[in-house]
Amino acid sequence: MTAADDASEVTIRPGRPEDAEDMHRAIFAMGRGLGMQAKITSTVEDFRRCGFGPEAAFGSFVAEAGGELVGLCLYFPIFSTWRGRPGVFVQDLYVDEGLRGQGIGERMLREAASWSKARGGDYLRLTVDAENFAAQRFYERLGITWQKADHEHAAYGDAFRALAEGLND
Repeated sequence: MTAADDASEVTIRPGRPEDAEDMHRAIFAMGRGLGMQAKITSTVEDFRRCGFGPEAAFGSFVAEAGGELVGLCLYFPIFSTWRGRPGVFVQDLYVDEGLRGQGIGERMLREAASWSKARGGDYLRLTVDAENFAAQRFYERLGITWQKADHEHAAYGDAFRALAEGLND
């Protein structure tokens, strides 16, 4: 990916199947920036298969400049039983390093929030790597604050398989 010189020439649009390779490349660039690319096991085909069509597991917005993908916002719908309202969870937000600080990430987050609002949503959630202080400051400037009351828990790999197969007694 190459960065455009002028963020005003960056367009934001929904992702398309033909973007899958560039989307995957953006995820690798994000992982590299966090020193975690070795943890990424997804493939371009995973993006194509799971991100598009009538049963897509996620939606996406891409930032494009000069025909190149320079940003990605990958999201999916969520629902709060306490609020009784839908919302949107932003799984990944990436902006090409040369264009950071020019409002592209904010524009993509606004697109995701607008997408949710149009479907009755009234909140946005995301998680941030504990060591990514620049991202934390960015989100806080936009009013996306750390929730002290919530701690994310997860089951992956063997723990997930055991849970799904009823092996945890």
